[in-house]
This record gives sequence, C-alpha cells and structure tokens, in this order.
Amino acid sequence: MKARVSLILALLCGLAWAGEIESCASRCNEKFNHDATCQCDCQRPWYWDCCDNYQHPCTVQEDPKEPKPFLEPEEEMEEEMEEALASTLYSAPDSCRGRCHKSFDKHHPCHCDARCPEFGNCCEDFEGQCGHEGFSHSSDAITTDELKAISEKIYRADTNKAQKEDIILNSQNAISPSETGDRVDHCPEPLFTYVNEELFSKPTYAAFINLLNNYQRATGHGEHFSAQQLAEQDTFLTEVMKTAVMKELYSFLHHQNRYSTEQEFVNDLKNMWFGLYSRGNEEGDSSGFEHVFSGEIKKGKVTGFHNWIRFYMQEKEGLVDYYSHIYDGPWESYPDVLAMQFNWDGYYKEVGSAFIGSSPEFEFALYSLCFIARPGKTCQLSLGGYPLAIQTYTWDKSTYGNGKKYIATAYVVSSTR
Repeated sequence: MKARVSLILALLCGLAWAGEIESCASRCNEKFNHDATCQCDCQRPWYWDCCDNYQHPCTVQEDPKEPKPFLEPEEEMEEEMEEALASTLYSAPDSCRGRCHKSFDKHHPCHCDARCPEFGNCCEDFEGQCGHEGFSHSSDAITTDELKAISEKIYRADTNKAQKEDIILNSQNAISPSETGDRVDHCPEPLFTYVNEELFSKPTYAAFINLLNNYQRATGHGEHFSAQQLAEQDTFLTEVMKTAVMKELYSFLHHQNRYSTEQEFVNDLKNMWFGLYSRGNEEGDSSGFEHVFSGEIKKGKVTGFHNWIRFYMQEKEGLVDYYSHIYDGPWESYPDVLAMQFNWDGYYKEVGSAFIGSSPEFEFALYSLCFIARPGKTCQLSLGGYPLAIQTYTWDKSTYGNGKKYIATAYVVSSTR
C-alpha cells in the first residue's frame, strides 16, 4: 500500500514539474530538486526559490512534535496579526469558493474581487478558484519575468550608489543559521571600517537621514510629527522622484496600469510608507518607513532595521555592536546584501538583512515595487544577473483609502544554496 501511495505521489509531482506548476501540493518535505521550477524545502527565510504556496500546504501538514522552523521577528509579527484576526467576533468566509466576482465587503477577512491582488487582500485560494475567470492572468498582472527585467533596469539606474572606494566593509566571521540564537559576539571589530560620508550630502541621502530621528523606536508610544517632520517626508518623496531609479519604477507601474499619474503614485507611496498604525497599545505608534529603515523595539527585540546607512550611523555612535553574519551576497560591487546579527543598544537582532552601499531611492524603489506587485509574498528579482528576492508583509489591522494596506515590513531574502 505504501509503495502504491509513493508511486502516485511521485507521478503527481512529475506531472507538476512537467507542466511547470509552481506548487507544493504533494511535495512537502521534498528535498531540493534541480528539475523543479520551485522548491518546497524552505525551512529558512533565505531561500529565494520557494513555491508561492509553500506556506499553506506545507505548514498545515507539519508534525506538531517537530520543532517550528526559525521565524524572523517579522514573521512572528504576522503570526500575532493572524491570531488577532482569528479572535474577531464575526466568522466570515476565508475561501473564494463561490465568491469570484463578489464585491468588496470590509467584514470579510479576505476577498475575491478583481482588485484584491492590487490591495493584497485576496483569499489564499484566489488563483485556484478564480484564476480560470481571468483574474490572475489579466492584462494588469505583473509576471516574474517583468519583475526581473524592471529590477535590472533599476539596478543599472542607481547612479547614486556607493562606489567600491566609498566603503570598506569588515564582515569578519560568518556563522551557521542554527547559531543565530546564541547571541555571541563573533566579531570584535565594527562592520564598517570606512564610509565616504560625502555620499550623505547627496539630496536623497540627506533627505533620508533627516527622517531617521523622527521616530520613537519603542512600540506602544504614539508618533506625533511636527510640521517640519511632515515636510521632511514630502522632501524625501520629492527628491527620490527626481532620480532615474524612481522614474524607471513609475514608468513601469504606469505601463502596468497601476497608476494613471505620477502624483497618484507619490500619494500612494506616502500613505503606504508613512501612514501610521498601531503595533502596540498606542494608536499610531508605527509605520512601514519607521519599521524597515529606522528600526523598532518590540517585546525586547529589534524588529525591522534593514538599512545600511542607519546601521553605519548607529555603529559610529557606539549604539550598534555587530556580532556576525550568515549571508554575504555574490555581488562584487555595490549594492551588495548582508544578513547579519547585531546588538542595538541592548537589544538583539537575530537575523537582519540589508542592502549595503545602495542609494536610499534604490531600496525604496525595490521594496515599493515588491509590495505593489507581490504584497505579502516573496518577490523574485534579478540584480546584475544574480537572483534575489524580497519578502513583504501587509499590515492587516487597518487600511487607508478604499481598503488599501499599509506596509508592515519588507526585507531582502536570498538563496544560501
């Protein structure tokens, strides 16, 4: 009997690969396979080639006696949000079965209308249930090939990035992923030996740096911006929109029918990145920008903090102690990618990925691209011919506009194979 079941599963997997179906159905716990279009052995967040539906079919089949896979703080946050959603007083459908084309209803936890991919609030089975009706393959859908092409254009357009001589990096000791929870300082010296601070006088760098001190890092304390601080947000958006990087991004999204005007695009960027929501007990204590670029402290841990400029400046002030890294990207020039462990003024970051040497507009563009095109999913890109992916999460407890989601987090993930 077991032999027959194994044969049937093998045949099903073979059919899936032959048809290039990007699914983990019947493939959970399968070892890495070079012939498959995507993988299902994703026990670490650094694998860029996982199937899009890995999390649902595989995690529900987990043996409860097995240890849970390592979760980044951002993923722990997602668990908290899901628990909060499950505790709501109503019980609404969480499937698109029989709901394709149904109009938006704010009382439902997920949706099945034509615009749910845009807002990142589709039910998990949306494509399976509604894809045949043209939703998931509409003229507005952004393909992975298109994402890789535009990310290469953005990569080439980043003329404000650091040159090789602008940064001397001392990455020192690498550790295995299993050692990240040990909290041992394996690197006695700072990460940055030298940074050419003339970079910081460039308009986008200067505007970006002005934003970093506008936040209280502890969640649970509401943010209250002065008129000057609000103006600094507008200045940053104005300056980045002058760059070739953001012009490439807007042109691409305009061509994809996501935005009709540049002003509409800028307004949406301001809302999704700078709009306030509550991660703690205080209304309006966090935002996507604060979390991703400036960093936060929640429940005694560092969350977010994915920016090299912020890291360098805090390290220079003696507030960041670099411990080690588990991933150093293959790029021989900047921007590069480093996944590292560090202590931020008494609080530990178990795994924090960051671009190194990129301009502020470059990171802002790629994170925005992935949040718009693949909200809440892994977004596969290409930089200088190398594969790279960005993971985003949507904030599901509050919305802006007509049900649009704020950015909860965005960070780089990459293959360790």
